[in-house]
Amino acid sequence: MMHLNDLIYIAIFLAGALIAGKIVKQMHLPNVTGYLVMGILVGPHALNIINEDVIGHFSIVSDMALGFIAFSIGAEFSIKYLKKVGKSPVVIAILEGCSATLLVDITLLLLGYDTPLSLALGAIASATAAASTLMIVKQYKAKGPVTNTLLPVVAMDDAVALMNFGISMAVIKVISSGSFSAKAMLMPLVEIFGALIFGAILGIIMTQLVKLYTGRGNRLAITVGMTFLCIGVCNMTGMSSLLACMMMSAVFANTSRYTDKIFEPLDRMTPPFYMMFFILSGASLDITIIPKIGLVGAVYVIVRVLGKMLGAYLGAAISKAPPVVKKYLGLTLIPQEGVAIGLVTVAKGALPQYGNTIQTVVLCGIVIYELLGPLITKITLKAAKEISTT
Repeated sequence: MMHLNDLIYIAIFLAGALIAGKIVKQMHLPNVTGYLVMGILVGPHALNIINEDVIGHFSIVSDMALGFIAFSIGAEFSIKYLKKVGKSPVVIAILEGCSATLLVDITLLLLGYDTPLSLALGAIASATAAASTLMIVKQYKAKGPVTNTLLPVVAMDDAVALMNFGISMAVIKVISSGSFSAKAMLMPLVEIFGALIFGAILGIIMTQLVKLYTGRGNRLAITVGMTFLCIGVCNMTGMSSLLACMMMSAVFANTSRYTDKIFEPLDRMTPPFYMMFFILSGASLDITIIPKIGLVGAVYVIVRVLGKMLGAYLGAAISKAPPVVKKYLGLTLIPQEGVAIGLVTVAKGALPQYGNTIQTVVLCGIVIYELLGPLITKITLKAAKEISTT
């Protein structure tokens, strides 16, 4: 196959996304679904216009898009906003993440699967996709109690997933070696708090820079530059760039008078990055692995969703969230992507004997969740009367 230069590939990504968006609009489907399907079609497992080398070469696009997504979600953590939504998002995020983990753990163990495999898959089950969720909310301009709860829940879900994974890996180590490791238990905490502290420092710096430099162009350059700096340092140090970018944005939103002048131009600039991200995400999905999923995969795919729904329902009930949140929120937490893929990579290194099984099961789950999840989220938000689009 002839190798094209980078700019032509970027043009292909954007053209594919625009065509897909037009087609799915006629079918009343979310744009995200169209981008992912188009990515699958042009990817290495179909037409091979975008091969695996190209996907790897453009991994920086995914990093940038996820950074912007995290930055956008972080703005939801203004003190004024949190006072309005109360404690519900925190309680729900903890319970929906832990319920998915425990339900997958228990079901696989009862079916006789090895403890390390069961615990690893259970831990990965807690992760949810921020990108797909945010895109649905933005596309349909969703507003209401479910949406107001959903965005902070998805944001906090990453921290819950990292904690669950760290604890599960530590338990697996204890079972395998017979010795307790405090370091293994504490490492997830170090990574989480390290990312939060680093993000907070960058948020304070950003607030000062925005005061110093006026003009939309300068402020947009500051936002993009600080986001890239945050992602780059986190990638070098192993911290979560999603958590750090969210914290940077949250601190900025609470310490600056210029939030509207930052977030509005950013919202106009970022759609091409999101389009490219989902085209590349779709291209990396191998739908041919679905028949190989087996019983363990079917259990993972189904039980994870049940765990999310149960945890969201219990969390909403305990925190006295509005009835509409209790009824609908769980179904909006189905999508899964970036964080889960990162955890699979770590699990493969820590548990090589189960690595292929973990990778096949989780990646197959991601294919199913990413194709169906955005559509289910749209239908759910429409049922909750938070979007009016048909």
